[in-house]
Amino acid sequence: MEIIAESLRVSQRSHLFNWLQGGFQYLLGHDVMICGIKTSDSDAYDYEFFTSSRYFDDTHFNEVINLESGIVSHALKIWKKTALPLFVNNQTKSAEYNTYSVINFDEARLKNSELINLIAYGFGDHQSKVSTFVVFSRLSKDPSSSQALILELLMPHLHCALIRVANNRGNALTTNKLPQKITSRESEILQWVHMGKTNWEISSILEISPLTVKNHVQNILRKLDVQNRGQAAIKASKLGLLKMLK
Repeated sequence: MEIIAESLRVSQRSHLFNWLQGGFQYLLGHDVMICGIKTSDSDAYDYEFFTSSRYFDDTHFNEVINLESGIVSHALKIWKKTALPLFVNNQTKSAEYNTYSVINFDEARLKNSELINLIAYGFGDHQSKVSTFVVFSRLSKDPSSSQALILELLMPHLHCALIRVANNRGNALTTNKLPQKITSRESEILQWVHMGKTNWEISSILEISPLTVKNHVQNILRKLDVQNRGQAAIKASKLGLLKMLK
């Protein structure tokens, strides 16, 4: 109850980190936490991470959230199907239990990701206006029903805390100007990125080459100071850059 009560006071990123490193560790010991928030009709999540480990850095983060090959993206797809807490490791046999499921992942990729092992869970579904997804990795204990239950019980409170942190960060963003102006073509491409279209799909729609689209997307990421397409879509929405396409 004390840990839940403390979550009610989380409204800033620093608060969230301190909460995760406090009593939360006794319930679900971990070294890395990755969280994602989806606030649009697309499947794009705006991810960020918190870590007390010197082994996990931005390079690892970008790899594990990759939409096509990332471990986090893979875990998200499975969670959407089962709606159960999902453990990913190579020490326990893959199976679906009553209250959680376990999957094995390519050992080399899991080791190179520096996640080692993880438990993933989310809050919300395709009908929810706002959804969140969290991953706790480098766990201190082996998969168990008690860990799965703890995460299920804490998830609604974690969800609310994440939304408060995102809203406060969003309010701060609206008071700042973009470092560089988004061009009309970049704005057009940004609309399609927000709708979840791939570079190839956007190139077909706009009748330009996929390489040209890729270059525009890279410019958009640089101008918005974000690391991936999902973050670009979320930030563009917060900054009022998105308009309805005719």
